[in-house]
Amino acid sequence: MIRLEKRVDASKWLNFTVPVCSFLAALVAGAVLIASSGNDPFEAYSRIIDRSFTSEGAFAATLLAATPLLFTGLAAAAAFRMGVFNIGGEGQFFIGAITSSWVGLTYGESLGAGVIPLMMIAGVAGGAMWAAIPGALKAFFNTSEIITSLMLNYVAASLMTYLIFNTESTWRLTEGSGLMFPQGRLLDESTFWPFSHIGSVDVPFGFWVGTVVAVLVWILYRKTRFGFEVDVISDAAPAAAYAGMRTRKTLLGVMGLSGGLAGLGGASDIGDIRHLLDPKGLEPARYGYTGIVIAALARLNPLAVVPVSILMGALNNAGRALQGPDFPAGLVGTLQGLILFFALGGEVFARYRVRVKRSPRASAKASSGDVAVATGAGQTEAPVGSPSSGEVGT
Repeated sequence: MIRLEKRVDASKWLNFTVPVCSFLAALVAGAVLIASSGNDPFEAYSRIIDRSFTSEGAFAATLLAATPLLFTGLAAAAAFRMGVFNIGGEGQFFIGAITSSWVGLTYGESLGAGVIPLMMIAGVAGGAMWAAIPGALKAFFNTSEIITSLMLNYVAASLMTYLIFNTESTWRLTEGSGLMFPQGRLLDESTFWPFSHIGSVDVPFGFWVGTVVAVLVWILYRKTRFGFEVDVISDAAPAAAYAGMRTRKTLLGVMGLSGGLAGLGGASDIGDIRHLLDPKGLEPARYGYTGIVIAALARLNPLAVVPVSILMGALNNAGRALQGPDFPAGLVGTLQGLILFFALGGEVFARYRVRVKRSPRASAKASSGDVAVATGAGQTEAPVGSPSSGEVGT
């Protein structure tokens, strides 16, 4: 009989070895798939590394691709730590992009770079309000947040498309080429989020913001009463309620925090990358869903989300750069799926230990066999009627 037993005191080394081993196992599985398709896995991986890190300008492009993923990874990790499965990071990201771009378009020319903090606030507020919908339904009506947050992703995507393709709104360009081909209105150049330069690498402002936010979220969950309540509620909600913890309020707070982080990612996408609301570019990116992969591989640790987002950004960047007839189609998406699969599998072994236990019937047979072997191997047969003779017979 094989069963899983929850680890009472998990070793700290598991926090590092499990994600690393999961990632390596995903690479091995990916190499097998590449080889089975007739391609050289070593060449494919070397090209990914070259286009992601070593070639000129590759690492800067990787950091740019990792910036939105950093926020959606933090959003998923913040919610999942309480056992709240916010699958709506995608929609909250879209709403953050909508609200932040509106602020940039409305006040950008008058405020210039001073509008950047307002864009960040607007993105956080938009994402938090969108996440509050499934949060309230979960808190007061016990509705599955998985279903409601997932459905709201499609509502947010449709709203974004409607603003650009079906109205003459603030977000849409209503002159020139915009009259014939619907497209978003570009923000004033003074509102573009700045880049800092470390050697030859250009680091986007949003990446620095995301790194600081990751540290703050880690402190929030590890050093504050709020984080303590989140841990207690996730482990034993009835005990938390009995102790007087306000589970509904904490749930709403966690959902608001998660949605705000995703919305801030939407603001970063507008300020750092696109500088306009672009539904056709945002929807295929799947930032929200990739954030779930990042949170799982980081084991819900906000600090670990930073390097993992760089890794996933490298894969996305390499996929775009290498796309062509000589590169295995769908390799990047396949690797992301394998990473998620092995990360979740590794999480099982990190939380539980495998126990192999014999069934009572098998144990009885083994015991009788041991007794028979012991009897046959005895050097001197005990006299009839002696205590040892009775025990063997029994």
